[in-house]
Amino acid sequence: MSELRELAMSSKAWPFEEARRLVKRYSKAPPEKGFVLFQTGYGPSGLPHIGTFGEVQRTTMVRRAFEALSDIPTKLLCFSDDMDGLRKVPGNVPNQEQMKEDLNLPLTKVRDPFGTHAGFAQHNNARLCAFLDSFGFEYEFASATEYYTSGRLDEMLLRALERFDKIMEIMLPSLGADRQATYSPFLPISPKTGHVLQVPTLERNLSRGTIVYEEPDGERVEVPVTGGNVKMQWKPDWALRWAALGVDYEMSGKDLIDSVTLSTKICRALGETPPESLSYELFGDEKGQKISKSKGNGLSMEEWLTYAPPESLSYFMYQKPKTAKRLYFDVIPKAVDEYHQQLRAFPEQDLKSQLANPVWHIHEGKPPVSSLTVPFAMLLNLASAASAEDKTALWGFINRYAPEATPESHPDLDRAAEFAVRYFNDFVRPAKTYRAPTEQERAALADLAGRLRDWQGGTDAEELQSLVFAVGKDHGFEQLRDWFMAIYEVLLGATQGPRFGGFIALFGVTETADLIDAALAGKLG
Repeated sequence: MSELRELAMSSKAWPFEEARRLVKRYSKAPPEKGFVLFQTGYGPSGLPHIGTFGEVQRTTMVRRAFEALSDIPTKLLCFSDDMDGLRKVPGNVPNQEQMKEDLNLPLTKVRDPFGTHAGFAQHNNARLCAFLDSFGFEYEFASATEYYTSGRLDEMLLRALERFDKIMEIMLPSLGADRQATYSPFLPISPKTGHVLQVPTLERNLSRGTIVYEEPDGERVEVPVTGGNVKMQWKPDWALRWAALGVDYEMSGKDLIDSVTLSTKICRALGETPPESLSYELFGDEKGQKISKSKGNGLSMEEWLTYAPPESLSYFMYQKPKTAKRLYFDVIPKAVDEYHQQLRAFPEQDLKSQLANPVWHIHEGKPPVSSLTVPFAMLLNLASAASAEDKTALWGFINRYAPEATPESHPDLDRAAEFAVRYFNDFVRPAKTYRAPTEQERAALADLAGRLRDWQGGTDAEELQSLVFAVGKDHGFEQLRDWFMAIYEVLLGATQGPRFGGFIALFGVTETADLIDAALAGKLG
């Protein structure tokens, strides 16, 4: 056993902990299908959102961890439930009236409100795949419509028909009385209207592989359960897919824990082994509300990538999947800086520590070298102090601080400068609130400006930080935290900020003194 595999078998990094369950699953013999199948599910009733990406990213991390532990080949299937009926119109799409006309049609038959694809699901599927492709995910896309209509699920659909009563025994206790009276695991696709019908199954014919149901106009219709004439209710559908395809691993949000339990029972009733699973915590928006495809709240994938590189989003997704997190614009700077901190730490770590480092899982064990020599949070404060309109303005300061750096030699820094200016102008500038200093603060700031103008010590950040500390102590701040908060609120219009010595080194000693003078003269804000 290689050293990597040996250490990975005991690593506490959550992807390895998940992967070890799959290793145990096939400890006696590899799967008959020849590979371990990872799956993610996607409901294209709304536009793809950042939680969808997170599920694929995290599943990929478990997949790569498994590949470090085992020689069994793997596959990742991204499955779109695009045969579901459209039950309500998403609030964030155009042509709402047209969408209302297509209610209850399978999502692949709903006209695309954007006018770019044959159907609404095809539009959303294309957007999902384009985004996943841009991240370089290795996956196979699967369409429920194609799987149902091509016959790939027929054998398991006939088995579900045969074991109809067992499925009903599992599902009915989870339903209210009214729903129990009309429930069937089979949803026929009406040959009259094309609608996905939620109607009772009146008769079953095992020899013909059919069910009988009643149309809304009262006519009794017999249809095969195969060939795309019906689809399953989603919990039996989930179990059907697991059973038919031999899915080995699928994670889902904690709001689906009960659904996982029911689908697991149905999968076993169909005679197959359910997958290993992980229930992750949900993301909330700035108000703590669950992110929803139909509401379009929270951060979209495109919005994150407007203000930060994709690796920072992957880092955010890695962190504690079982812990609830707010997913809004203010988490971006921290994610960027922590990601680069981990990159810088990686080369100096031993293999055990590297396996626990998030960047091992983000970059499949081969992380790049960080060239972000100035933290993103510092660039934001620099953009604020300089009222920067483009990254060129920031590079003027950066070059004075790090003369050897260029956009070409430090691409991470160049990207971060552009993102910082964009983020500052969209989020920081509108929220900036400067306040006037107290008499104590005014005296201390004036003293600091004077000492900076007399400064002969160069631009060493730690020496400048010590100078700022000394001024605070000399002016009687019992809590130096109050002194630094005053600096941020008076000079930067924010309640918190960077290590101020580092800021002075980057912004410039004389320029910082000028900034203090402007603040004391009431010229900021």
